[in-house]
Amino acid sequence: MAEHEQVDVLICGSGSAGLCAAVWLSRFGISYRVLERRDGPLAMGQADGVQTRTVEIFDSFGLGEDLLRDAYHVLELAFWSPAEDAPESGIRRKRYAPDKETELSHQPHVILNQAKMNALLIRDIGKDGTPAPIEYGCLVTGIEIDEAQAGNPDAHCVTARAVQAGVEKTYKAKYLLGCDGAHSVIRKSLGFKMIGDSSDAVWGVMDIYPLTTFPDIRKKAVINAASGNILIIPREGDAMVRLYIELPAGTAVGSVTLADLQDRARLAFAPYPLAVAETAWWSAYAIGQRHADFFHAHHRAFLTGDACHTHSPKAGQGMNVSLQDGHNIGWKLGMVLRGRAAPALLATYVAEREKTAIELIEFDRGFTRLFNSQYRADHGITPAMFAERFVQAGRYTAGQATHYSVPSAITVPGERDAELVAKVIVGMRFPSAQVVRFCDAKAMQLVRALPADGQWFVVVFAGDLASPPAAARLAALAAALDAVAKAFTPKGEDPDRIVDRVLVLAGERKRVEHEEIPEFFTPVTGKWGIKALTKVFSDDESYNSGHGHAYEAYGVSPEQGAVVIVRPDHYVAKVTTLEDDEGIHDFFKGFLVPVQ
Repeated sequence: MAEHEQVDVLICGSGSAGLCAAVWLSRFGISYRVLERRDGPLAMGQADGVQTRTVEIFDSFGLGEDLLRDAYHVLELAFWSPAEDAPESGIRRKRYAPDKETELSHQPHVILNQAKMNALLIRDIGKDGTPAPIEYGCLVTGIEIDEAQAGNPDAHCVTARAVQAGVEKTYKAKYLLGCDGAHSVIRKSLGFKMIGDSSDAVWGVMDIYPLTTFPDIRKKAVINAASGNILIIPREGDAMVRLYIELPAGTAVGSVTLADLQDRARLAFAPYPLAVAETAWWSAYAIGQRHADFFHAHHRAFLTGDACHTHSPKAGQGMNVSLQDGHNIGWKLGMVLRGRAAPALLATYVAEREKTAIELIEFDRGFTRLFNSQYRADHGITPAMFAERFVQAGRYTAGQATHYSVPSAITVPGERDAELVAKVIVGMRFPSAQVVRFCDAKAMQLVRALPADGQWFVVVFAGDLASPPAAARLAALAAALDAVAKAFTPKGEDPDRIVDRVLVLAGERKRVEHEEIPEFFTPVTGKWGIKALTKVFSDDESYNSGHGHAYEAYGVSPEQGAVVIVRPDHYVAKVTTLEDDEGIHDFFKGFLVPVQ
């Protein structure tokens, strides 16, 4: 007889998307199970590039330091190609470039194997001492949705069938996430198709321990050689290197051997010798770009990651975009299942991530062509032009170009946004700048005051409280925000649990006394009922880290001030004035469930 289990959320697949969603569900206290067909945790993943945006996400979870300690930090790009005056002499370095623009992020671009990334997420969901709810060796064979019950938010209307150790199992869930990869059983079970095409471009990839005199072997480097292109990605540690290797036109994936890859690499590296001490892993693949025709069924089953979008690996987007799918749907499911937000919130996952996936595929088509020797020859793209376009693509490949531009209940652009906060864009992630914490003079990045625990953030740029008009304006706003927060905070919860608050003052910190700060920004919270003093900051000179010039970095006038509402996933939802308390209340009323 089949076994049965009932959970709120069933996650099919323990890759980046599934585990990131699981972190959110754990933090919201939601019951869930992860079903993974492999016999255990990923031992060695194929993905390795970690965008600055992904590092920001891990840091918001409190996992950033562990990630950065173990990773290779990509700081510089090197571009190599044959000398124009003597191409027969082999490749020469043509240019260095920084890996990212300084203003893109306060976090670096790093390289870390996906298995280690997953291990950090698994450790987090099991941090309370209980084992992570992942069932390994569990193959999902199909799912069904009871359409008649799909409109009932309390119904466990999704049924999944699985086999584990020869035993048939049945799961009932309110919601299901299909995070099971490019050959997704969930997608096929729902009858969805992948739309797109494959090119005839074939590439090989290998992780090797190289023996070479090539001087940039420990830098991210691109070689545009007569024999083909190579992308060099140093791996974590001090020895292993990944090589992406362009193979000749007409190559069949199934015919590629490790010796072929090594031979092609040796040709491209000339005049520098290349021998391989050991190969840790290798593969060959044909480049294709596809996305699913639908991303959800009845807003009860959702596809994420490679289950709904596939593309080439050279832009380093696969693991990162998949993880951000899970990051997007995870907090939304948590809010809905905890009764904090209406189920309609889940529709924004589809609107936001489907658009992101399609934009990614269009970007990947152009980026892939850039690496194709024949395409560059046909279109007169020189090595110098290649290098320039590669650098220009950095904002996108850093993960910082995502823009949830479709207006919704949680993305509300306004006509005065650019006037109020010139360098913050509604629908894009909230950037960071250095500030000084008021209570202890600690210099820190402002986003560190926005932990990923499921609450919304009202970030108030109040100006200089030494100015009586600014102080009066802030007092009025604080009273209004207190009423807003209470309207949506259940009895027994800390006052900052649903609507949190962050205050950024302008001017000299020492000119303001603690009692001048409205109590709304220092709420009494936690087990011991202690005032939270860590939510107030000054844009001021620090003792040891200089001045962050945060108001300038965000484009806020200290005289005018501004309010920025930031989502739990750190994307900007709304920008408004300090006088717009009614608009702030109407915004939250649009999706949060009020206290009865």
